[in-house]
Amino acid sequence: MIYLQLLGGFIVLLAAAEIFVRGSVSLAKILRVPPLVIGMTVVAFGTSAPELMVSLEAAIGGVPGLAIGNVIGSNIANVLLILGASALVSPIMAPESAHRRDSVALFGGSAVFVLICLTGAVGFWSGAALIVLFAGFLVSTYRIESKDKKLAAGHIQEVQEIPPLKAPLWAVAAVTGAGLVGIIWGADLLIDASVAIARTHGISEDIIGLTLVAFGTSLPELAASVVAAFRGHSDIAVGNIVGSNLFNILGVAGLTAMVAPLPVSANMLTFDIWVMLGATALLLPILAGRWQFGTKSALCFLLAYGGYILINAHNAGLLGDSFGA
Repeated sequence: MIYLQLLGGFIVLLAAAEIFVRGSVSLAKILRVPPLVIGMTVVAFGTSAPELMVSLEAAIGGVPGLAIGNVIGSNIANVLLILGASALVSPIMAPESAHRRDSVALFGGSAVFVLICLTGAVGFWSGAALIVLFAGFLVSTYRIESKDKKLAAGHIQEVQEIPPLKAPLWAVAAVTGAGLVGIIWGADLLIDASVAIARTHGISEDIIGLTLVAFGTSLPELAASVVAAFRGHSDIAVGNIVGSNLFNILGVAGLTAMVAPLPVSANMLTFDIWVMLGATALLLPILAGRWQFGTKSALCFLLAYGGYILINAHNAGLLGDSFGA
């Protein structure tokens, strides 16, 4: 039953995130919100809502290791797993300069996040600082892109790719609310099942957050990026990854830490945060157009993610005698 609940949480999160994004975008269009603003805020929040809800519920529920693990593990999965899977569908082409600028912001934000983690915990004031950085990034990006249609094209195209709901305002608002409720419910199912699995097998919540939960909350980005790549819009796929990772380390981690402190375990300090930073660094040459990211590179990324999961499984003792038990 625990594993059925886990699977149910994955399915509910994926479906509810899709409903929430479509409803939110449709609602914003009805209210005549500019497409650029929709792409920068509504879409970004919608695709990262599972990470936010899971991390908030985990922190409030007394499992902060799962919350911080979800943030770090999701960023690793977004780069190695999702970028790899997307490139298998369609080679990643050199993106517009807007994405290149975002990549620099992502690496800088990741470096700040790592420095905060090295203090041993992400606390209230550290979380507030991350939120301020995220708000500053959004304001700066809007000011630049509102004056340059070419730079804004990526966010606008991303909005145009989402089919709107053709219904009255009240119906669209109801659907959007239902999507949000579904995300909260899916997060609750996922956390309860994950904690139960961790305690049953003697695995730390950190490991579960870094692997199982991170994979589950990354499913909306995986689906959106693979579909975008299949349609030949690899720039949107890359933009999804960059935007989601920025939202995770600044928005999700910041807001969650303001609700409850997030202690960073020794294993995360010595291994996982550096894997996250290294994976983020790999994005820079791709986004700068200096790395033609095709099938071979995609397979390397997928193998690297598989290796990362195996290392965590080994650290949790799942590859030893306890695995057979």
